[in-house]
Amino acid sequence: MRTVALLAAFCLSIVAVPVYGQNWAAIKADGTYLWGEGWGTTVAEADKQALNDLISKISLQVTGSVSHDERETASNSGVETSSTFRSSVSTYSAATLVNTEKIIIENEPDAHVGRWIKRSDIDKIFEGRKNKISDYISSAIKAERQGKIDVALKDLYWAFALTKTLQNPNEYRYECDEEGPVLAVTWIPRRINEIFEQLEAEPARRDGDDLELRITYKGKPVNSVDYTYFDGRDWSNICSAKDGLGVLELAPGNRNSYYQVKFEYEYRGESHIDREVESVLNSIGSIPMRNAYKAVKPEPAVAESPKETASSDVETSFASIAKEIYEMPPAVDDDLKYLEVLKRLSKSIVEKRYEAPEEFFTAEARDIYERLIKYGRAKIVGTPTYTFYRNGDNVMARGLQMSFSFRSGLRKSFVEEVVFSFDQAGLINNISFGLGKTAEADILGKGVWDENARFAIMNFLENYQTAYALKRLDYISSVFDDDAVIITGSVSHVPSRKLGTGDGQGMVFAHDIIKYNRHSKDSYLSHLKKSFASKEYINIRFASNDVRKLGKGGELYAIQISQEYYSSNYGDKGYLFLMVDINDPEKPIIKLRTWQPERDPEFGLYGPEHFK
Repeated sequence: MRTVALLAAFCLSIVAVPVYGQNWAAIKADGTYLWGEGWGTTVAEADKQALNDLISKISLQVTGSVSHDERETASNSGVETSSTFRSSVSTYSAATLVNTEKIIIENEPDAHVGRWIKRSDIDKIFEGRKNKISDYISSAIKAERQGKIDVALKDLYWAFALTKTLQNPNEYRYECDEEGPVLAVTWIPRRINEIFEQLEAEPARRDGDDLELRITYKGKPVNSVDYTYFDGRDWSNICSAKDGLGVLELAPGNRNSYYQVKFEYEYRGESHIDREVESVLNSIGSIPMRNAYKAVKPEPAVAESPKETASSDVETSFASIAKEIYEMPPAVDDDLKYLEVLKRLSKSIVEKRYEAPEEFFTAEARDIYERLIKYGRAKIVGTPTYTFYRNGDNVMARGLQMSFSFRSGLRKSFVEEVVFSFDQAGLINNISFGLGKTAEADILGKGVWDENARFAIMNFLENYQTAYALKRLDYISSVFDDDAVIITGSVSHVPSRKLGTGDGQGMVFAHDIIKYNRHSKDSYLSHLKKSFASKEYINIRFASNDVRKLGKGGELYAIQISQEYYSSNYGDKGYLFLMVDINDPEKPIIKLRTWQPERDPEFGLYGPEHFK
C-alpha cells in the first residue's frame, strides 16, 4: 500500500526556516522584525527568557493596535483589557508561536539565545488561534448532539478560554449552523449554561457505603459526562458516568443528607494534551459556571437494597433502540442458559469472589476476565438488564454496567458496559467494553451495509479499545497485518547547527518540527509493551467516529475516530484513522493505522483519500 502523501507524512511542517545569512546584530537593526533575547546557563533557560522578551514586545504592539473604544467594549463584557493583554499574549508560547525563529548566539554553559518574528506575521498568530476555536466549537456541537456531554463541555470551555485571549475578542464570530454568525465570547458561555440546565443527577440506590446516580440530559440517560463530588470532607477526583450511570464512592458510615455534585467543564488536569490550551488556562484563571453544581439528596427516597440480576424477563433496551434503525439479528431462544451463567458470575463479583470459575470460560476469555477484574476496583452498578442476540456463531450479551476505581491519576473512576460473547458450547469466549449507545446506533444504523459487517465493525472497535485498557498485546498483535502501515505523530527538536563561515560564524540555529514517523509492526508493539508496563491503568474514549465502506477490497472500511486517551501518568487527545479488512468478520485485520495530535493545516485529517 502506498500513500500519495508519503513525503508529507514523514517530513511535514518544519516550523521555521532560519535566516542563515543574517547575524544577530543585523536582525536587531532590521525594523521589519520584533526580537527578544535571553541568557542562562542552559540553552533552554536562555530561550525561555528570549521568548518572554519577544512576547513582551509583541504585547506592546498588540496593545497599541487596539483602540480606546475596543478596550472599553472589552472591559464592559469582562474580557481582557489593555492592562491584561500582556497575560493574554503570553499564552502564545513556544508551542504556538510557530512562525518565530530561534538563534543560539552562544552555547552552554554561558548560553545566549535570540528569538524573532516578522511584524507582518503577528496577525497570523491570532488567525491560527481562531481556527482552533472554530474546531473546538464544531467538535462540541457534534458531541452535544450525540449526548457526549463531557466532550461538549470541555471543548466549549476550552474554546471560550481561547477566545478571551484574542486580539479583539468582541469581533470574533463563529458561523453556527443553527443561528448563523454568533459572537463567540457571549454565545459560548450561554451554550454551556444551557447544557447544565438540562443535566440532572438523581440518587438511584445505596450499594453499601456507595451511592449510585442516575444522570440524564434532556430527560434521557446521558451518553457520557464527568463529575466530581463533595463528600463532606473534600472534593473527589474526576469520575466518569456512562449511559446514565455514575457512582459516589463514600467513606464507611458516610450518610450525609445531601451531596454536592459538580459537572466537570474546565478539565485543567487534562489540558496538557493541548499545550496551547494549557498555557491559556494557566493565564486567565477559572471562569465560574454556577449551573455546573447540583445537589443530590439520597434520603429518605433511596433505601438500602440488595443488588439483583435480571430475571428471565430480559430487558430489551438495546434491542428496542436497535429495532428503530435496523432489523434485529435472530432472537436467542435459549437465553435462560446464558442468563444463568451471568447471574452466577454477577453474584460472585458482588460478593467479591473474583476468581474465574473454569466452567464458565474458555482459556482465553478467563485470562481476559482476570485482567478485567484487576483493571481497577471493580463493582457492578445498577441492576443488570441483559439483552441477548446472535452474531454469527456466537451469542452476545449486553447490559452489565460496572465501575472501575483507581488509586492514582487524575480520574477516580470510570463506568463501562461489559459485553460478553458465548461460543456454541455455551462458554464465555470473549469480554469487552461497550462503545456506548450512540456509537452503537451510529454503526448499526448503516442499513446499506451487510448486517454481519456492521456487527463486526462494532465488535472490532469494542475489542480494540478494550485491548488497550487491559494491555492485551496478544490481541493487538493479532489484528495488525504483518505489513501494516503504522504512522504516529510526535514533536521533535531539530539538532543545533553551527555556521562555519560568513557574518554568522559561531552562531547556532535550532527549531522544533512536528514529525510523522512510520513504524513496523514489531517496533510499534515494542513501544506499546514499554508503555503498558509504566501505567496503572489505561482508558480510551472514542468521542466520535466516522465509518466509511471503501469501494474496493470487498469488506474494507475506513474508520476515523476522535480519540481521548487517559492513563495514570499520561493523557492525550488526537485523531485515529484505521483501514480495516473485515472480509472475515471473525478475524478483522488492520491494514493501516495513523494517529495525529490535531488537524493538519494543509490536509486536515488522514483519510482513505491519502492512501492508494
